[in-house]
Amino acid sequence: MTAISSDFPSAPALPKWIAPVLLLAFAYGVVPLIGSSYLFEAILLPFLALSLAGVGLNILTGYAGQVSLGSAAFMAAGAFAAYNFNLRVEGLPLIGSIVLAGLAAAAIGIVFGLPSLRLRGFYLAVSTLAAQFFVQWALTKFSWFSNDSASGVIDAPRLSIAGFALDGAIGRYLFALTIVAILTFLAHRLVSSQTGRNFIAIRDNETAARIIGIPVLKTKLLAFAISSFIIGVAGVIWAFAYLRTVEPAGFDLDRSFQILFIIIIGGLASMRGAFFGAALIVVFPLALSRLGGFLLGDLFDSGVLDMSQRIVLGALIILFLILEPDGLVALWDRVRRRLLFAWQST
Repeated sequence: MTAISSDFPSAPALPKWIAPVLLLAFAYGVVPLIGSSYLFEAILLPFLALSLAGVGLNILTGYAGQVSLGSAAFMAAGAFAAYNFNLRVEGLPLIGSIVLAGLAAAAIGIVFGLPSLRLRGFYLAVSTLAAQFFVQWALTKFSWFSNDSASGVIDAPRLSIAGFALDGAIGRYLFALTIVAILTFLAHRLVSSQTGRNFIAIRDNETAARIIGIPVLKTKLLAFAISSFIIGVAGVIWAFAYLRTVEPAGFDLDRSFQILFIIIIGGLASMRGAFFGAALIVVFPLALSRLGGFLLGDLFDSGVLDMSQRIVLGALIILFLILEPDGLVALWDRVRRRLLFAWQST
C-alpha cells in the first residue's frame, strides 16, 4: 500500500508458507483437543468437503475460465465410485479407492468437457448441465451402483488407514483435513506452474494463447480432468466422512450452484477464496437459524429458514458482484492492509 509513510519501519516480511503452516498446526494440534462433536459434525466436516470442491471448481472456472454447472455430478461420481471400488475390489486400501474414484470422476469430466472445445461462456455452462442430469439419472436408474439398494442409498465403509480406525468425529475430521491439505497444496503448486499460467492465458484470451503456442484443446481438457478429480475426492469426503450415508438426490443441481456460489463469494482464481466462500456457506445458515429463532421464535420454521437463506444468499451474491467482484479474499486483503497501516502508524 503506497500510502504507508516511510517514517515508520515496515513490518518484517514473512515467508508465504508461515500462515498456512501455523493454521495447519492449529487445525491438527488444537482443534481436536477443544472441538465438540457438534463442531466437527455440523461445521468442520461440511466446510472441508465444500472447500475442496470449491478448489476444484476454481481451477476450472477461476483459472481456466471454463464455466461449469455440473460440479455435484462429479462429487456423486467420486462418492459412488469410491464406494464400489471399496466394495468390489478385495484388499484395496481406502486411499486406493479414493484415488481411483478421483480418476473415475476425472474421466467423466473429460467426456463432458469435450463441448468446451467448441462452446464458450453461457453455452458451455448449459452443456455441463448434461453431466449433472446424466450422472444423477444413471445412479438412480442402475441399482448396481448402489449395490442393488432399493432406495439407492449407500452406507460409507469403515474408515481405516494403516490399521488406524477413523470412525469417530475427530478421526473423520483428521482424515478429511489431511486430504484437503494435500490436494490444496498440490493445486496451489499447479496454478503456480507453467500449466497454471497456460490456464490463465486461455481464460484471458484464447486466441492469443493459441498464437503463442499453448495447446488450447489439450489444456482445456486437462483443466476439466484436474477439476473433476479434486471435486470427485470432495464427494468422497462428503459421503464417507461427513454424511456417512448418501443418495443420488444429495448431489442435485442445488449442490452444483452451492459450489459455484462458494467461488463467486470467496473469490475467483484464489485458493483461499474457496475456503472463505465455504466458510460463509456453512456458517451462514446456522447463524441465520439462530438469529431467526431468537427474533421470531416458532414462526421461524425450516421452510421459512430455507426461503430466507435463499433470499439473503442471493442478495449477498448480487452485492459481491457489484461492490466486490473479487470476493471475500479481496475484502480480507483490504482489511488486513488497513490494519497493517494502522499498526505501523502507531
